[in-house]
Amino acid sequence: MSKAKKPVLAKLSDLRSGDYVDCFVQLAEKSRKTLADGKPFFTCKFRDARRTVGAVPIWGDSPLFEEAQEWHVGQFFKVRATFTEHEKYGPQLDIERIRVVEEHDRADGFSELDFTERSRHDPDAMFAELEAIVTGEIADGPLRALALNLLTANATALKTLPASARHYYPFAGGWLEHTLSVARNVVWLSDRYAAAFPELNPPLNRGLVIAAAVLHEIGRVRELDALPGLPIKDTIPGELLGRSFLGYDMIRTAAASVPDLNPELLELLLHCVVAHLKMPEWGATRPPCIPEVLILHHAADLDARMEMYVRCLTRDTAEGAFTERDPILGRQLLKGRKV
Repeated sequence: MSKAKKPVLAKLSDLRSGDYVDCFVQLAEKSRKTLADGKPFFTCKFRDARRTVGAVPIWGDSPLFEEAQEWHVGQFFKVRATFTEHEKYGPQLDIERIRVVEEHDRADGFSELDFTERSRHDPDAMFAELEAIVTGEIADGPLRALALNLLTANATALKTLPASARHYYPFAGGWLEHTLSVARNVVWLSDRYAAAFPELNPPLNRGLVIAAAVLHEIGRVRELDALPGLPIKDTIPGELLGRSFLGYDMIRTAAASVPDLNPELLELLLHCVVAHLKMPEWGATRPPCIPEVLILHHAADLDARMEMYVRCLTRDTAEGAFTERDPILGRQLLKGRKV
């Protein structure tokens, strides 16, 4: 395609050989190298969520060479380039212009979320359903207010937060997808076991277990540094304390603004948060002491493990009847089945 033509705005992952485009990219790799004759150059790779492409080398006599010295991995750029398929080096961007992304580029569709895996489901819809569960299923007014207050105060972060850094739902919106699934399941499980064991006195506290499901990983807000498009890492408080202690602190702090909240109910909610992981090696600080924690533990654990199984089975590319050994699950899974 002739460079005399006006470039079109396109996604890196959609490009075909010969396309002359403007596109938003993230710098994935950068290395400075030198030829035997001393001539310096940079090699770079750029990416979006679905594709990584190398750039034609930026030589020391290129107008871009000085600029490239200031680039850093993870930075976002708008490039004007021709996409080519080199016989030896494969897909390449032959860059004509490049600049760091600016705030006004959002009007043209730039979003950090285009550079990271995200939930299949709309985060606004998931958040609205989670709020509806709290509003419709928690009968105790102050407990309901506490859960809603924490959701509202952290709404922006929760809509892009992963459920974990690398184990389960490790993508933008993963926290909402996991928490909503757990909340849906505990609504059913609470009713099922309340009916099965009517002799329990006091009866199984339905509102408590639902509130605990909604808030059981609220501490992730403070534990994870998870800006869209950048690697997920623990914050300093996350490294020092972990999500259970951070969630405990967030809930107790928010409860101070709900004066009518029953103190015993608050303590039981906090116990659910710190004990639902059940095993100390998973991050539990106390063993479960009430049946509501048992429901939450199994609902959350099942949902997390199911997502890990599905991700392993649907993404594995190994030949044969079994997947490669999954480093998180610690095992191979059978994928060669017909029923």
